[in-house]
Amino acid sequence: MISDRDTNTIYFSTLLKTDSRFSETLKQIISTLDTFGAKYKFLPDTKDIWVRDFMPIQINDNKFVEYRYDPDYLQGNCKGSRDLKTYPDIVCNSINLSTEKSDLIMDGGNFVKSSDCVILTEKIATENRFFYSKTNLIKKIQDTFQVDKIVLIPQDKLDEYGHSDGMLRFMDKDTVLINHYYKNDSVMQGRLKKAGLKTEFIEYKVNKRDKRNWAYLNFLQTKDFILLPKFGIDEDNQAYQQIEKFYSEYKGKIAQINMTDIVRFGGALNCISWTTKE
Repeated sequence: MISDRDTNTIYFSTLLKTDSRFSETLKQIISTLDTFGAKYKFLPDTKDIWVRDFMPIQINDNKFVEYRYDPDYLQGNCKGSRDLKTYPDIVCNSINLSTEKSDLIMDGGNFVKSSDCVILTEKIATENRFFYSKTNLIKKIQDTFQVDKIVLIPQDKLDEYGHSDGMLRFMDKDTVLINHYYKNDSVMQGRLKKAGLKTEFIEYKVNKRDKRNWAYLNFLQTKDFILLPKFGIDEDNQAYQQIEKFYSEYKGKIAQINMTDIVRFGGALNCISWTTKE
């Protein structure tokens, strides 16, 4: 499977250009990407900015798997739920991308991957409980995404979306960097260890922790650089120093982007981007 560190092209929702709430953030992102000489594009026909959630998973140079994007948080009847659901097949058709369809119900924010391992919260089992037993589900994920290892970790009860991409990220195919909130989560750590994964933690020494510091691990990663969130808080510099240490091959290729205007809606840089190898 194509890992984040294999990618070279970035996609964003066109809504980032048309919604004035995000104009300053996008301006900073584009300026930084231009400095890196990065290739980026905009996706039409999206209903919200969280493209990571509904765009397909890339398996190899030519294969993309489109899953059923029907998350529980978009299944209400009030404004802000069903009317914000993007239909991936429409977007993929608009950019002439052929995909293979899967009946798995999931969203990309709950899909942290390396080349041979996927980490998801147990929400994936809940969403697919009427169609697959847990054993069959794991086998289905392995076969669909062509990976050897699947790790299911406990869902953060405070996260209504049930995503894993704010909880941890791969440093390399053998090591996972975990958010400090989960340092005492023995269940999570036990399952990662059982899968043969080593762990590190990102932590902050401040007088008062800012509630947004979960979002530093929601960075945007390609093969050439990392875009790291910042918020104008004490943790910003500590996060930068730690990411630079843990991802030493990216030294000099890490840039901070102020994500204050976006994080208030529940996501950060990984959430608003879809990265591919082209």
